[in-house]
Amino acid sequence: MSEAEVIVARDRAAGLLTLNRPKALNALTHGMCKDIHAALDRWRDDPAVTRIVVDASGERAFCAGGDIRVVHDLGKAGRQPEALEFFRDEYDMNVAIKRFPKPYVTLIDGICMGGGVGVSLHGSHRIAGDRYSFAMPEVGIGFFPDVGGTYALPRLPFHAGTYLALTGARIGRADAVALGLATHAVASTDLAVVRAALVAGEDVDDVLARFAAPSEVSPLLQHRALIEDVFGLPSVAAIVSALAKASETDPFAAKTLATIGTKSPTSMSIALEQMRRGIHLEFEAAMATEYRIVSRILYGADFYEGVRAAIIDKDQTPRWQPADLAGISDEATARYFAPLTGEG
Repeated sequence: MSEAEVIVARDRAAGLLTLNRPKALNALTHGMCKDIHAALDRWRDDPAVTRIVVDASGERAFCAGGDIRVVHDLGKAGRQPEALEFFRDEYDMNVAIKRFPKPYVTLIDGICMGGGVGVSLHGSHRIAGDRYSFAMPEVGIGFFPDVGGTYALPRLPFHAGTYLALTGARIGRADAVALGLATHAVASTDLAVVRAALVAGEDVDDVLARFAAPSEVSPLLQHRALIEDVFGLPSVAAIVSALAKASETDPFAAKTLATIGTKSPTSMSIALEQMRRGIHLEFEAAMATEYRIVSRILYGADFYEGVRAAIIDKDQTPRWQPADLAGISDEATARYFAPLTGEG
């Protein structure tokens, strides 16, 4: 028998979930989402389970995202409804995590992107090891920052969430703690001991305080003023223009401008609109918004082109449609957010 993609177990006080696809960087499959949700449903009202502890196999990644290649292949075969079932179940899992009434502790030591953010960020305690690396890189493959990004990213300070959404930039543990993406920092060598203490039923906050790593300087905070000024602007075009002006004297602005220039114009327009709308939405409404968006994305062109360029052919030269921001109207962007037929 093949090993389970997510190992679900009970040990004393803890419900344990271990993402178990290390060769695939623990990328989420449809089955994993359903298994995690089912386990949470069982443990929610079980008085013997006082906390959930989530970790991952392997040393490279907590979870590098969803299994995008499968979604791509389904869509290319005209099987979008099957792909949408994956997203529906993944988003339902995200809601179950957000609304889980007990401590939900993720031990993150490695890459945490996309779907991995959805498994971790909405829980009560996000523990970052030394190898922690966060990104929401979806605009680089013609997608959008989903799995609750609509809710979480616009609530980060100084428009840092908009910066992360439009650039797909990777940040480390110090930045994540400064922004609130991670709640605690713990040395990688202590994570096994922390896990054992949590399983034994020790108070969650006491354990995490006892093993807290020394505070670190956040590199991103050095650019706070630029990010706050530029990524609070009302359009992607305005952001690009401001970065171009700032790049004359600021290397960080120049790097950011170059990065944005590689992303899907459609995806960036969607992502910025997510930030504008998401700050006013409750979590469930944000997830419903994301389902509306993905229901249009999977019938478009950029997602398939982005996956081709990044994952299949690996030529890193996507041909976006439209190729630049001038080809995108506010009305075209708004259509991704419109209620679905029969919704409600």
